[in-house]
Amino acid sequence: MEQYLKQLPKLAKDKHTENKKYFDKLKKKTPKDLDYKMQQIHDDVFRKTDCLKCANCCKTTGPLFTLADIERIAKHLRQKPQQFINQYLRIDEDNDYVLQSVPCTFLDHENYCMIYDVRPKACREFPHTDRKKFQQISDLTLKNVAICPAAFAVVEEMKKKMPL
Repeated sequence: MEQYLKQLPKLAKDKHTENKKYFDKLKKKTPKDLDYKMQQIHDDVFRKTDCLKCANCCKTTGPLFTLADIERIAKHLRQKPQQFINQYLRIDEDNDYVLQSVPCTFLDHENYCMIYDVRPKACREFPHTDRKKFQQISDLTLKNVAICPAAFAVVEEMKKKMPL
């Protein structure tokens, strides 16, 4: 897995132009049943995926934290929201709350999330490949294929099962 994760950014870069063209066509000619097909592809890929063997998302990127996330996690940690913000978060260039550093503070040495039950919405939904109106997040997906082996596999399956 480690070796594959090292190769993933290059694989994604090599496929970037092909994937971008595919998503541009997808936006112009969106299949009526895209959400249904995406859910099937997502489910098939994630049946074969063990995120605990990877956790590359947690090791290399940080999620956005909504105010609801902050309140929920702070309560879980028995902190006031402002304490949680001061201890773990910073405001990024887009004025969003993000982790002060990566890898994620809440990722343990066995790739388990120590706040899994109350994790941020962005973490729960990552890599967003089962999201409704999937064609609207193609830029995000193009970034995620370089981070997440499952997102990479989903896009490759899309191109096979839904040629445009």
